[in-house]
Amino acid sequence: MRDLRNDRMRRAGVREERLRATAGLRSSPATLSSWRGLSGRRYIVGVHPLDLNELLDVTDAVILAVSRDTSGVGHVVDSVLAGAEPSEETRTRWLEKVRERGASELHIHRLADTEARRREILADLRENADQAS
Repeated sequence: MRDLRNDRMRRAGVREERLRATAGLRSSPATLSSWRGLSGRRYIVGVHPLDLNELLDVTDAVILAVSRDTSGVGHVVDSVLAGAEPSEETRTRWLEKVRERGASELHIHRLADTEARRREILADLRENADQAS
């Protein structure tokens, strides 16, 4: 018998799922949200402004550049891995590219403890090759 629940999740694609428990918490500097991957797994992210200084502070993480449509629904514009030593030149180019493509936020997943795990998550959160930097 097929696993219908997982089949539905796979068909739904990559999508943001706002965290209800943090909906009223606006006092924290970084709002939390989550993304559901192609596998159906959920990844918690911190929501940050699309800012170079913010981006340069990120290491060992998965970064999503996100745009919002008129109804407030988030869409992944692009996604990348942040290594242990950020390159200002590389990140500046990436930031300019995603800004031109409509991104307005950075969603950062920092909970994966290995490079291999971060690569798995990155693949799970990419719906198509257009999101590959």
